[in-house]
Amino acid sequence: MKFLSLLVIGGAVASAQNINNGGSSNFTDVGTNFTTNATYSNPIMTLNVGDPWMTRYQSNGEGWYLFTYSTNDNVTLKRSQSLTDDWDHADERVVFNPDPNSGLPYATDLWAPEIHNISGTWYIIFSATPDFDAPPPLVDAMCPFECPAVNHRMFVLQGDGPDPWTCNFTMKGMLDTFDQFAIDGTFFQYNDQLYHIYSCWENTYSAWPANLCITQLSDPWTVASNLTDRRMISVPDQPWEQVPYGRAGRLATNEGPEQLTNPTTGQNFVVYSAARVNTPFYCLGMLELVGNDPMQYQSWKKHTDGCVFHQNTQAGVYGTGHASYTTSPDGSEDYVVYHALTTPNPPSNIYRTVRTQKFTWNSDGTPNFPLAANGPFPVPAGQAH
Repeated sequence: MKFLSLLVIGGAVASAQNINNGGSSNFTDVGTNFTTNATYSNPIMTLNVGDPWMTRYQSNGEGWYLFTYSTNDNVTLKRSQSLTDDWDHADERVVFNPDPNSGLPYATDLWAPEIHNISGTWYIIFSATPDFDAPPPLVDAMCPFECPAVNHRMFVLQGDGPDPWTCNFTMKGMLDTFDQFAIDGTFFQYNDQLYHIYSCWENTYSAWPANLCITQLSDPWTVASNLTDRRMISVPDQPWEQVPYGRAGRLATNEGPEQLTNPTTGQNFVVYSAARVNTPFYCLGMLELVGNDPMQYQSWKKHTDGCVFHQNTQAGVYGTGHASYTTSPDGSEDYVVYHALTTPNPPSNIYRTVRTQKFTWNSDGTPNFPLAANGPFPVPAGQAH
């Protein structure tokens, strides 16, 4: 999720972009990416961005990482042949740039884009709103709390060629979320069926809590379910999903869902973000698909022991969330790519950097995430310099 009052700062890096730490006279160092032939350190991107999405693809026999994130204004892709090297200055291209004054439903506040290859075609899914998250007062008044994102919906772009770096992307349509709030949507693939999982409210104006909903798709831009078939597969009912800790209802959040499949066992998980993005408590929670029908609430098991990935106060890594998953260049190692805050007491215009770490798998098939840290770490297997 792109925090509603986030200020995106572009251009200079590191010291020019530091933010005040809780009102003190000391500024927080966002960190510097150091990569050698043997090691790398976090962050891998020091510019102020959130909601990182990373995937790998092949083009003309060469392996590439494709990276996108929330810019608020457009959909931007970056690419590199290295997972850990200097994403601040990687090649980039803007693939979708709507006129913010057009009034179109996708004109402003573009959040959490993801790029997926589905049956050989590239699709980008993202959320946006027509009104700069400033709905008419009478609309906002319908909510029990302020609800600036009430008009956020999900959209899909389609590429016209096999190479995502050179193809053109055009608007395919709005994913039907029954004229209700929807952000952070992702595609979930299971048994040759395609689903849409996204952060939702219980009804049009409920505002809080933010839950996870699922609908079935007939293709990447068409919802086959109706409203009565839509299922909430997760609600933020655990204390660690609520801010302050254990506070039910308002500020309880499930968002940023992503499919993660164990490559050995085939087990399917949805790893999502919990708590609030502008707090140090933002973390990753996890659902496991234990039944055969993703559209049934009973098919999902929430791991309730706590966050599966969370802040590390000793290392100065806070608010770890909205992750995606990729592999080392040779495919032998799994990596989580996530954003984190640079201070435990962020101001309203939060500053997030992008980070990555290797993770493994437990004997029961669940992911074994590391403690969030700065490194240095060994470079990903197969990464050339």
